[in-house]
Order: sequence, then C-alpha cells, then structure tokens
Amino acid sequence: MTETKTLSLAEIEDLSLRALTAAGTSEANARPLAVATAATEADGIASHGLAYIPIYCEHVQCGKVDGLAEPKLVRAAPSALTVDAKTGFAHPAIDLGFESLVPLAREQGIAALAIRNSYNCGVLGYHTARLARAGLVGLGFTNAPASIAPSGGSRPVVGTNPFSVAVPGPGNEPAILIDQSASTIAKSEVMKHAREGKAIPVGWALDPDGNPTTDPEVGLKGSMAPSGGYKGVGTALLVETMAAVLTGATLGIDASPFSGTVGGPPRTGQFFIAISPAATAGDNFAPLVSRLVDAVHAQDDARLPGDGRSRHRARAQVQGVPVNTATLQRIENIIG
Repeated sequence: MTETKTLSLAEIEDLSLRALTAAGTSEANARPLAVATAATEADGIASHGLAYIPIYCEHVQCGKVDGLAEPKLVRAAPSALTVDAKTGFAHPAIDLGFESLVPLAREQGIAALAIRNSYNCGVLGYHTARLARAGLVGLGFTNAPASIAPSGGSRPVVGTNPFSVAVPGPGNEPAILIDQSASTIAKSEVMKHAREGKAIPVGWALDPDGNPTTDPEVGLKGSMAPSGGYKGVGTALLVETMAAVLTGATLGIDASPFSGTVGGPPRTGQFFIAISPAATAGDNFAPLVSRLVDAVHAQDDARLPGDGRSRHRARAQVQGVPVNTATLQRIENIIG
C-alpha cells in the first residue's frame, strides 16, 4: 500500500515554490507553477501535480528549461497576442498573455493568444478554467513531443496533444470543463505507472510494432494509443495545427521529450481563444448553459466534464490532499 501524508493546498504551493527556486528558477517564474501545482492536486490530478516537481527541477538544472527566462508579449493584430516564452516555463508565459487576453476579449468580443518556445503547461484545463472565471468561454490547445502514430503507421508523429473548453456558469465557475488528450490516457499516467512498477490496462499504449501492451516501459518506447482510433489522430493533428503551426512553435516530431534530460528545450506551443458570451449570445447565454447543464444533471449518475474536479477541489480546500511520501522525499532532497 502506498504511504501518504496529507498536506494543505498552501503547504503544497510552498513546497513547490521552494523546490523550484532551489533548482534555479526565479520566484517570478516559480510562483505561477507552484500555484498551478497546488490547484492540480486539489482537482485530484496527482499525475500532473507534485509528482512533476522533481522533473521540472531536473529540467531547469539540465537546461531543458530556462528558469530565469523573461517571456515577451506582442500585440500582433487588434485581437491577436503572441508571447515568446524564451524556452522558460509555460505558466509565466501564459500568465503574461492572460493579463492582456482577458480585457482584449471583453473589448473585441473574441481574442487569441499564441505562445511559442514554450514547455509543458501541465493541466490545460487549469488555464481555460481561469478564462471561464473571468466570464469568458476559454478554448485551449497545447502540443507535445510526438507519441502517437498516424493511422496505418507505427512511428509517432504527433503528441498526446490535449484540448480544453471551459464554459462559465453561475458565479463564473466553469459549468462545463472539457479537458482531454488525443490519446486514450495522458502519457503522464503511463509514466506514473512505470515509476511505480505497475502494469497498465490494455488500450493505453502500444509497443514499437504497434501491438497493445500492458508494460508501461514498453509502451513508453512505442506509442500512445489514440482515443477512438483515427478520430484521436485527427484530434492530435487539429491541436498540432493550432498549438504549433499557428504559433510558430516546434512540431511534436521535432520536440525533445518532456521527461528525461535528452535534448534541449522542447520549444512547444500553446494557443488560447477567449470569447465574450455577451458579444455572441447576449442574455441568451446563461439560460442556455443552465438548460444544457440541467439536462445532464437531471439524469441519475450522469455527470459533466469537470464535475469530478469540482468535487475534489471542494474536499481538498477543507481536508487537504494525501501526497505520496516518496514524492515528498524527492522534493525535500531538492530543497536540501
């Protein structure tokens, strides 16, 4: 049985911040990543939470990420913003972009943010949910190093490439939060199973010859299984177009891995679209969202994307989060 220790969200944020700065990250860059890590743990997504802090620190130390980078914002067109992350963490680059994206979307009705020379942005839905809390419908796309083979092929060409849609509801909390990758499961889940020496279910990953495997190590050497077969490949290509081609970032097939120390900065990208409901739907927006949400919740045991995260978050704010003690020890070793 895995041994755990319960931490408050404030303790998780503080621990993350101290580890990142100890590894050579500026506080300005470490803070948004630490805040996101605590929020991710609160939402019950442990695979993207504290477990990633040692990886982030390793990547600062080996040069995959510039912990001291200063992202640069440019307003490229009336409703289009770009941010060069300068091979630093994605989170401070997104923070910088959102500072202008939110008011611009309210002013223009719709606005876009393209980020290049970036890195793993963690849980994409964390970022789009922030747009929903600002009263906007948020769409997000991020590409990743290649791990999905095309239909009929066996060599990875595109990454797990998640997309996310966040729709504001009452109080501007996300009423609907779609956050899904193009693969059957996020690659970080396979990596987590590999670290823990656990088998993976059939259908998560394929071996180098394209055959199903339950061995996470074999799967990591092969490819991730696309969600829905060719439809998952289509989703991955869509996200690759949005997050890499439209941002001028590095294609997944040319990006260095998000794990390990091989290769330099991955230089991947993110793309966000923020839409003001007032500009497109007016007073019809809120009742239509409520009608849609109620139609789902009226059914016994039916749930919407994001419901599980909301329940986890409410519980974590009161009870804290159980964290793997082995992960905590790795982080404490970094802090020294």
